[in-house]
Amino acid sequence: MVKEFAAGGEEAAHLIGVISDTHGLLRPEAVEALRGVELIVHAGDIGKPEVVEQLQELAPVVAVRGNVDNGAWAEPFPFVQRVKIGEVSVLMIHNLKELPLRAPGESGRVIVYGHSHKAVNGDKDGALYLNPGSAGKRRFGLPVTVALLKIEGGKVAAEIVFIASEATKPSR
Repeated sequence: MVKEFAAGGEEAAHLIGVISDTHGLLRPEAVEALRGVELIVHAGDIGKPEVVEQLQELAPVVAVRGNVDNGAWAEPFPFVQRVKIGEVSVLMIHNLKELPLRAPGESGRVIVYGHSHKAVNGDKDGALYLNPGSAGKRRFGLPVTVALLKIEGGKVAAEIVFIASEATKPSR
């Protein structure tokens, strides 16, 4: 299923908030970092429905289910979702290792995923691979982050935004 997101036409510039691995915690810093976006995509491990409800106060939300998203509240969220923003296709999945095999050109221009809690912003095989990192509780000594995705026409660019003020501590 492909969800179409249209605001301002295909040539308009779009600013999309990207978040993942909240695990039931929506930090005020994450809310501030996402303020002003047109759409929020959540790459799974939402943790509880209140997270999506709070995000919807900022902008429409499209989310996929992660491995901790269980129970009746999580059933409406698919494991894989495709969103078309202007002329750009965004494929969303929680765990990149579970990305289904697909024909060339079917994957989308942007692949958004989570699960590892490690932020990634890089090009591979003609697509932008974007993991916003974890916006929930700090784990594995990694920073707490979200991402902003900018789409203008067929051009895409992303930025990782560090949102937690506490220093990163090495994991033991």
